[in-house]
Amino acid sequence: MKGYTITLGLAMFSAAPAAATMNLDTRNVTVSGLSSGGYMANQFHIAHSDWVKGAAIISAGPYYCAQNDITIALGACVDKSETEIPLDVFASKAKKWADEGKIADLNNLKNHRVWLFHGTKDERVAQSVTDTLHKQYQSWLNADTIEYVRDKPFGHLFPTRNSGVTCDSSASPYIGDCGYDAAGKALSHLLENVTAPDDTLTGEVVTFDQAGIGGKNAETLAKTGYAYVPKSCKEGNDCQVHVSFHGCDQYANEVGKAYVDNAGFNRWADDNNLVVIYPQTKKSLFMPLNPQGCWDWWGYTGADYATRDGAQIKAVKAFIDSFARQ
Repeated sequence: MKGYTITLGLAMFSAAPAAATMNLDTRNVTVSGLSSGGYMANQFHIAHSDWVKGAAIISAGPYYCAQNDITIALGACVDKSETEIPLDVFASKAKKWADEGKIADLNNLKNHRVWLFHGTKDERVAQSVTDTLHKQYQSWLNADTIEYVRDKPFGHLFPTRNSGVTCDSSASPYIGDCGYDAAGKALSHLLENVTAPDDTLTGEVVTFDQAGIGGKNAETLAKTGYAYVPKSCKEGNDCQVHVSFHGCDQYANEVGKAYVDNAGFNRWADDNNLVVIYPQTKKSLFMPLNPQGCWDWWGYTGADYATRDGAQIKAVKAFIDSFARQ
């Protein structure tokens, strides 16, 4: 709903030199993500489809693929499919949760826009897994609102115009120099009337206190998150919100700001009145075990991980809400 305001200042956003007011539309949010971040983008979309209106997902599988079981996750939802992915089971679970109010009404999804991508040289997530995600979304959305790109010779990474590692590799920081602007392709599909950007950024990357905002729900996340705030948004123009979830081994404590600075969203955000939030995970070598800093798509935070009651989903919602505080 437009008209929400938030004061940008040193208390929350350490990169903001002075207070300013933003007007954000938080009823038409879009999301994106790579790998575990793609699973998280899908979960967040399904959980909150009453106000999350679109998703761009690279190299991930269907909603509730892991069924709260790491063994199933590794056997069917990543680089191999040892067992058939039971979409009918997921559909029944999603309907049950929707009826219980744990996720939004699935009918919300009908006219949403979804952009999917899988590289032909991706050996970390099997194409059949992302194909199943495509099939799942087809059961919920109008066919003409889904775009699925699966003919590019790219590895397991986020494709960009000119940043990162060799595009056919799957190496840290999982940003690929591909001559392909995935962020631009995604946003152009998700949003209406997108303006092609120039290469000059007027805004800035700011930090925010994930631990302070998310509280207990952010215990498995890093203390600090990032956001790109265009000058136009900081000056009070009407702006939308996009949340982009990094992949495993791509959190800031591992790769610095490589995903934040180089995925390609910021240049599009700068010329399209779009605030981009980049929440951050952290690795854990103890329980809950998460040695690669992945987003929770198999249940390490609890059985409600894929619903509105999931700790990480609640934390990220709090981050968005913090941008919309009056």
